[in-house]
Amino acid sequence: MIDFRYHLVSLIAVFLAIALGLVIGATQLSGPLLDNLEGQVTALQEDKRELEDTTQTLQTQVDTDQAFESAVAPALVRGALTGRSVLLVLASEDVTTDTVEEVTALVTEAGGTVTGQISLTPEYGDPASEPGLQSYVTGPGRPAGTELPETDDTGQLVAALLAQVLMVPPADGAPAPDTAALSTVLAGLQALDVLSQDSASVTPADSAVVLTSGALSGDDAADRNGTLLDLATALDAAGSGVVVAGDPGSAGEDGLVGAVRADPEVATAVSTVDNVTSPSGQISTVLALGSEREGTSGAYGTGEDAQPVPPVPATTP
Repeated sequence: MIDFRYHLVSLIAVFLAIALGLVIGATQLSGPLLDNLEGQVTALQEDKRELEDTTQTLQTQVDTDQAFESAVAPALVRGALTGRSVLLVLASEDVTTDTVEEVTALVTEAGGTVTGQISLTPEYGDPASEPGLQSYVTGPGRPAGTELPETDDTGQLVAALLAQVLMVPPADGAPAPDTAALSTVLAGLQALDVLSQDSASVTPADSAVVLTSGALSGDDAADRNGTLLDLATALDAAGSGVVVAGDPGSAGEDGLVGAVRADPEVATAVSTVDNVTSPSGQISTVLALGSEREGTSGAYGTGEDAQPVPPVPATTP
């Protein structure tokens, strides 16, 4: 009969054998293993240096391309907006000052005039703001002569009111909106904290550029984008065209550019640009405004199914 002492000795022998095997194995294999690991580290370091060189080369190429685009931009857009006026609407707090200034400068190079700039606050599409907005747009504070669609949708009502006072009707001989009515509406909506007037003055314009950045977050992102789509389509219907321009992030899910492109009806009426932070995107924005005036809308930039740039006018004044 095998007693407990026998089991104990057997177990100790097994563990000693394992320990001895590990020691012998480590001693015999440490050299080849270390050599192999050192070789792998050296290879990875070389790969890293190659990737850094490639990245630097690509960055230099991008910088060169953007410098070239900036240099030729005035020539490409010259005459595209001659005699036309443009309103800038910032639909995101993340739109940079550089982007605004560059788009403004290129509109001027194209012969157009920026009539003013307004910014929408996050409260613009917030459901919590709807009671106050509904009360304002349907109440006695609304300027006389403005007409609202037959709907209870607050976003559509506010969009219709803004479009009537901000956009110049495209029909020949149609009267421009009353500047007093425009001031009243902007003041009323500023008091409700849903927008701000960024420029010293805002006057009605032929077209509008809605600038955006990134994507919205939260469970109500789709509804908030829907409110912004209502505004873009209302401005487009009341004037001579709208371009929604943003960065690549805005073309993804829950981005405003992406929301426009995902809605077939809106996409046929409103142009989009998904790389407005680059010179080529700013060129596209201005050229798209010119195409909108002719009744042509498109998707431009680097996103899926987007054209690189709108058609460049064959002749310029």
